[in-house]
Amino acid sequence: MSEHNGKPQKKTGRRPKTDPAKIRYTISFNEVEHSRFLELFDQSEMKVKAHFITSCIFEKTIKTIKVDKGTVDFYMRLTSFHSQFRAVGVNYNQIVKLLYNNFSEKKAAALLYKLEKQTIEMVDIFKKVKKLTEEFDEKYLKNSE
Repeated sequence: MSEHNGKPQKKTGRRPKTDPAKIRYTISFNEVEHSRFLELFDQSEMKVKAHFITSCIFEKTIKTIKVDKGTVDFYMRLTSFHSQFRAVGVNYNQIVKLLYNNFSEKKAAALLYKLEKQTIEMVDIFKKVKKLTEEFDEKYLKNSE
């Protein structure tokens, strides 16, 4: 610590940068250029415009992430569909137990036969959903990477 008027000086506050940026430039845009600049800045998802400009000038890589609302909506609906599918499986197990507990063997078998037919139809629907999901994945999600 250095002496200042006979008293030791405390080192408080922010440490000085080793290479501070002291040189500044000014740039002017017309309305079209400014809107284009703001569009590119928003796509970069950077927080500071000065950092964005610096990265553009010195050709640093800029990450641009595009969020497709349709894909997000599809994903949310597919997630909801999956939870409903799980609920159907739980209900299926409960129905089978109830049939065997509350009906005779013959009556339970007849009702299970009808349930089995409906289950086969449901499996076909799920296969179609799986195929559509794979097509969507190939067409829209693989191309964006």
